[in-house]
Amino acid sequence: MSEVALKDALVTLKESGVRITPQRHAILEFIISSETHPTADEIYKALESDFPNMSVATVYNNLRVFRNAGLVKELTYGDASSRFDFVTHDHYHIICNECGKIVDFHHPGLEEVEHLASHVTGFEVTSHRLEVYGICPECTAQSAKAK
Repeated sequence: MSEVALKDALVTLKESGVRITPQRHAILEFIISSETHPTADEIYKALESDFPNMSVATVYNNLRVFRNAGLVKELTYGDASSRFDFVTHDHYHIICNECGKIVDFHHPGLEEVEHLASHVTGFEVTSHRLEVYGICPECTAQSAKAK
């Protein structure tokens, strides 16, 4: 986990007037160190032994605080479970159709698409979203073993 990212995130929260509770700190630390784009339930399950009085609602509420502070992005991909991403700079996701794993990737050429869309339509582009779907290497290997 990046200690610098955690310290910067804590400073951002403090500057936003958000009190840093042990639960907030743990949730933030988990998201920063996670590479899996966890759901609130996954975060809750990972932390429940350390915080037995913490509820799933506490996790959701803190994720909303983090989202409002610009620290996390909420990803909704049709499976009814929001996933949360600490990487808020522009990047894209490839999603496994089998297990739901989400992996980040960056392709700078897509920034040109925003410029073209703006030029052609006159819109002021504020954002875009790209999702690529496929089968991850682990699911491909499992499928090959099953045959």
